[in-house]
Amino acid sequence: MRSLRVWWADDLSCTMSHTLNIDLTLERLLQLCVSGDRAGVRVLHSQLETAGLSASEIAQRLYWPSMQVIFRMWRQDQLTALAYRYATRILRMLVDQAQARYGQSQRNGRRLLCVCGPEESEDTAGQLCADLLEAAGYEVLFAAGGVANDEIMQEIAQRQPDAVVVFAAAASDAPRIRQLIDGLRETHRDRTMPVICGAGVFARADGLADEIGATATAHDPAEIIAAVNGAVFGRASAAPAAHGAQHVARAHRSPKRLRSAVA
Repeated sequence: MRSLRVWWADDLSCTMSHTLNIDLTLERLLQLCVSGDRAGVRVLHSQLETAGLSASEIAQRLYWPSMQVIFRMWRQDQLTALAYRYATRILRMLVDQAQARYGQSQRNGRRLLCVCGPEESEDTAGQLCADLLEAAGYEVLFAAGGVANDEIMQEIAQRQPDAVVVFAAAASDAPRIRQLIDGLRETHRDRTMPVICGAGVFARADGLADEIGATATAHDPAEIIAAVNGAVFGRASAAPAAHGAQHVARAHRSPKRLRSAVA
């Protein structure tokens, strides 16, 4: 571990004037998360900002993939309950703190209702995307999980959002989402309501979103924002505040290396 820490410090200092290897940085973040090293995560975040990454870039290129790795390993019984709790609490902390640092686009006059499944993983991922959608100019209502479909339908009727965004990590969420979409399609006023399904089970099961009647599906925050823009305005757009991307060198990620990083 000592040699790893020395390697990390040397590697990051080199990237200050060159490019930041996202895969190596992701491995480091995963190690910090599963070990519950909150202080180490704060130091890492400060170093990333010094290296020139914006808050939205850090969230999309590091926090989001970290969530996907952690949640997948938990589903596959590759993490202890303690490591999972450490990681989810740290990721929640990072998402909460990142929101205040996002650059905010001009308000576009459109409203979104974002909901998710009941799992903490879905809630955290949903919040990250809801915050980025808000930064992209939308008014966002984020209900998180555990809300009955009839309440969601009532809220849609009352608040009249321009689109609904749904996040679901578990396959068991699909029937409930299908019921929600069917309910919308049966209501004359909401028959054309765009429903965008993001990440989780929709990223793992090709064609599931089409099967349950969703307007579009997306695998990550940038795709979700583009899908929402396309559904609401008829255009696609990259994620907000993406300057600084030229500082990032993304190599092919090896799942084996990621597993060893949190071993």
